[in-house]
Amino acid sequence: MKPFFEIRIYNVNPGKMSEWIEFMENTIIPFQVEKGMVIHGSFIESSKDMFLLERNERIMKSDNNSNSYIWIRRFENIEHKNKLYKDVYESNKWINEIAPKVANLIDRNSIIVHNVVSTDISIMK
Repeated sequence: MKPFFEIRIYNVNPGKMSEWIEFMENTIIPFQVEKGMVIHGSFIESSKDMFLLERNERIMKSDNNSNSYIWIRRFENIEHKNKLYKDVYESNKWINEIAPKVANLIDRNSIIVHNVVSTDISIMK
């Protein structure tokens, strides 16, 4: 299998976005990078556009009330992902220090993970 990316989307609990970003940037991302994770980006969704066809006319509806956080991680293959998941999510630091705080900041039941492979012309490889 080719290298691939995870596009992870989280719903941040209301009023917790600033706290979540601070926790991600100062704790989670440095910890995961230290364990070997390759993180390509970290984003706050500012709005969402939806395109619909109504009466043979294409229209766009926008939603500016997002509480979504999106980040992208890269893996060499599924074995690499499995090893890093084990190293991160089964570590004492994650279990005892990080995970309890995560549960207060995001809706863990809403997490969506897209596993994607770049196309030939993609800049991200």
